Amino acid sequence: MAQNKTFTGRDVGIDLGTANTLVYVRGRGIVLNEPSVVAVSTTDGSVLAVGSEAKETMGRTPSNIVAVRPLRDGVIADFEIAERMLRHFIKKVTGSRRLSRPRVVVCVPSGITGVERRAVMEAASQAGARQVHLIEEPMAAAIGAGLPVSDPTGCMVVDVGGGTTEVAVVSLGGIVTARSVRMAGDAMDAAISTHVKKRYALAIGERTAEEIKVSIGSATAVGAWSAPGSGSSVRRPERNVEVVSAARGGEGLSLDKPGNGDGLDGSGEAADPEQTQTLLPPDRCTIRGRDLVTGLPKVLELTADEVRHALAEPVDSIVAAVRSTLDETPPELAGDIMDRGIVLTGGGALLRGLDVRLSRELDIPVLVADHPLDCVALGTGRCVEDFASLRTVLDARPRGLAATARG
Repeated sequence: MAQNKTFTGRDVGIDLGTANTLVYVRGRGIVLNEPSVVAVSTTDGSVLAVGSEAKETMGRTPSNIVAVRPLRDGVIADFEIAERMLRHFIKKVTGSRRLSRPRVVVCVPSGITGVERRAVMEAASQAGARQVHLIEEPMAAAIGAGLPVSDPTGCMVVDVGGGTTEVAVVSLGGIVTARSVRMAGDAMDAAISTHVKKRYALAIGERTAEEIKVSIGSATAVGAWSAPGSGSSVRRPERNVEVVSAARGGEGLSLDKPGNGDGLDGSGEAADPEQTQTLLPPDRCTIRGRDLVTGLPKVLELTADEVRHALAEPVDSIVAAVRSTLDETPPELAGDIMDRGIVLTGGGALLRGLDVRLSRELDIPVLVADHPLDCVALGTGRCVEDFASLRTVLDARPRGLAATARG
């Protein structure tokens, strides 16, 4: 009995994301949140760095080192590197003792195929898991967002991750209808890179494109902007992107000043997180890249309107996926969604104005979860903490018709 208690005490839930991997340990909460990146030596194939250290090398490695992202579009693209990354993360949170083989719950996209499911399970097993169970990401996101997934009422969740956007309607502990589109955060970064390359003949890296999206990216030009909740954090741009404050009434607005979307009013006191703000985000930013014509470094200024135009295609795809899922929803559950609204989770939920855009397009209330970046990991952790009662939501079979390809 004591041995069994020791085993279950090390049970872990893993949000195996395209951009970041989060690990939840039973009884301890989320103990690891690192980028899904591995730095590998091309000479002998050895792993040099994993996670945050590996991400720092992206775009800056010599010829004998390559930074690899083993997951693409929510699924494993490089099995061997994914297994090494999982082994590193599991060992980091459970220790190196021989008996520390945990029971693992891993999140997978709702549109995953049978082959991709087996790849995830085999990678987790070879990484040291004693048992491997899978849970679909929209279900985990709904649980982590605190939605009543076990009640006979309809709840709709939209999880905008790095590789996929998961849209699902949940009721009575199961997914009624779902759609998985491979158009999410990575597609937004690629759209920004493509726009800058085509219009200005300037090559920028993945990290710079992401910084542009975080700094001045938006989904709509009009309407109120949602104030950040208690669980959100203001992400600062890195050195490749310099934000230029927007002008309002002849005064400059800065990311570091109160009253500029940081949850503070003009007096420096905390604002009500339930209210919305009409302040615009910074209207332009300065980026650095390589001129494709001359081959020399170049500085360029981008406006928020340009970035919003570049993001139009991926944002339209997300709206279309939500609309299609609603079209397939039974009428009774559709009525529940009209009353309860749609909940946004994932890193893409932090894109400015995405909730406003969805609400305006669908005429349905749209809310951003308190901890959008952690919802999937928290839902997986709930399954680990209360495995018996939530056992029915695990190992659900994939719905092949629910997945749609990029574009």
